[in-house]
Amino acid sequence: MSTTNERNVSTAIHLSTLTQYFIPFGNYIFPIIIWSSKKKDSEFIDANGKQVLNFQLSMLLYSLILCLIAIPIIIYAVLKNVTWNEILNDNHHHFHEMTIGQSTGFITLALCAVAVFGFLKIMEFILIIYASVKASNGELYKYPLTIPFFK
Repeated sequence: MSTTNERNVSTAIHLSTLTQYFIPFGNYIFPIIIWSSKKKDSEFIDANGKQVLNFQLSMLLYSLILCLIAIPIIIYAVLKNVTWNEILNDNHHHFHEMTIGQSTGFITLALCAVAVFGFLKIMEFILIIYASVKASNGELYKYPLTIPFFK
């Protein structure tokens, strides 16, 4: 059974990841600071800290994979309609014969990438709140689809 202090610190670790919306990399910095300063005090705090960091690193990895897939395809879709001569010698780029039919794939890919990224961020927010509630109740929550970087 965890003490009130352990539950509060574990909840703070989970909620500190929400600083990513205000401070760049806050979702890594603040949980690491809180976790590293308190992990020796309690196994409950240590387990929650590992879960938080594993989840945040997994979300980073999934976002990077999404970008590595989507960005080159989007660049290719745009550049296939511009000649190299125009890119190297001209300040004005004209998209040759780019019709709605040709840009449909580009638009679809861009919308899918934005939708998947948006879904990841919404689910991340919901899961952080849910894990915080579980930690405040003294339960260890294991985030879904989390790669165990820290064991």
